[in-house]
Amino acid sequence: MRLRTQAVVLTALASGLLQAQDVSVYSTSIVQLWKQDTPGFDKNTYAPATQFLGIDATNLGSEALSLHIFGWGRADLADKSGPNGKTDGELTYGYAQYRFSQANAEIKAGRFTIYQGVGIEQVDGVSAKADLIGGFTVSAFGGQPVLHKTHDAVSQKDYEFQRDIIAGARIGWRAAKFGEVGLSYLQDGTTAAKDLPIASNTDYSRRQVGLDLRIAPIAAFEFSGRTVFDVAKHPDIPAGTEKPSKIAEHDYTLAVKASNQLSFTGNYTERNFFAFFAGTNLPSLFRQDERDKFRATGGSVVWGPSAAIQIVADFRHTQRESYGVANRFGADLRWSSDALKVKTGFGYHKVNADDVKLVDSLVPSYSLSHSEIRAWVMYEKGKLFTSADAIIHTFDDKKNPHLNGQSSLWEVVGSLGVQATENLRISGDISYAATALAKKEVMGLLRAEYRFGIGHKGGAK
Repeated sequence: MRLRTQAVVLTALASGLLQAQDVSVYSTSIVQLWKQDTPGFDKNTYAPATQFLGIDATNLGSEALSLHIFGWGRADLADKSGPNGKTDGELTYGYAQYRFSQANAEIKAGRFTIYQGVGIEQVDGVSAKADLIGGFTVSAFGGQPVLHKTHDAVSQKDYEFQRDIIAGARIGWRAAKFGEVGLSYLQDGTTAAKDLPIASNTDYSRRQVGLDLRIAPIAAFEFSGRTVFDVAKHPDIPAGTEKPSKIAEHDYTLAVKASNQLSFTGNYTERNFFAFFAGTNLPSLFRQDERDKFRATGGSVVWGPSAAIQIVADFRHTQRESYGVANRFGADLRWSSDALKVKTGFGYHKVNADDVKLVDSLVPSYSLSHSEIRAWVMYEKGKLFTSADAIIHTFDDKKNPHLNGQSSLWEVVGSLGVQATENLRISGDISYAATALAKKEVMGLLRAEYRFGIGHKGGAK
């Protein structure tokens, strides 16, 4: 059914291109090359070639109607580099859009990403939004969630069965010299795990309510964020297990511009993974039965004593229930010259983290604390542009089993490119690194970006 839906979407979008008055096509081609020689494993040579392609078509019989497509495809020219075989690809988005002349209203149909209060979702379906009188706004969407393959074939069937539809809506209110508040709802899947014919312990469905706000009474002050509540009915919690919080997430940011030279930002984030990651589009990255808790507080100060110099100091305190506390702090010094066409910088950060407890008689615990030093430079003159970036991590504890006896990991990346024509840009990167898996690693990348337009009326664009 899902393959049939995608085929219908692609056919409809492609046919629309034939009627377009203005078509813009942009592409990026990337070829990478690296060799991997890890002790105890086979030697491999990887050369994946990836093509990104985007198309924007406007004036489809009306200035209000347009078409937008973007996707990618990959083919391995040597050994297999990805988990899904030597070829892979995906339609990232492909939708038709109609903009009405009034109320800032629009309708989308196809595959698109929705940004609506409670979540960011990739959908095969339809969405609509409009402004109402009195400063109110309304939006809604519905369809099928775009599902990504996992490595567990058994869980994949349950995952797809539970997540059969996705729908949501948001109502907001805007006020001049104040900001905006919104209330949203998301339903992902119609049947919870406990209500399946054969009950499952893993719940991929979601029911979430979100409250978002943005307060900006003056240009120099902005407070924004959201709170997400988990309102789904989950399987019964085993006796003796702490009941998860119904708050899936708090995420708030404060930005203050004290002057043209000085600004401050602060952020507070709190997440309950059991509710926050339930039903994620990437279940292979997150455990659906995860009950961990995460909290982070951070901030930064940006000071520009002159037009050419900028100093950024930042701090972040994180606490994860199962791993402990970590503090990251440091500063960057940035310098730029419009006359010389140069941008450069240097930064130092320190991470202090709690020791990891390891059930091992030889290594009962180890530290993740480390220092980070980074330097970079970018130069552009005429059609030529180049850059260099170097980073080194020095760990306090060489007993960390993931470092394979190394105390420092580093990488240097150089890039050189040319704007060959108005529409064609060609560049290449080469990197040399010492990693935890390989004492020496060399990687190369070639990139070609091409943009061109086709005008059905009035000649080529």
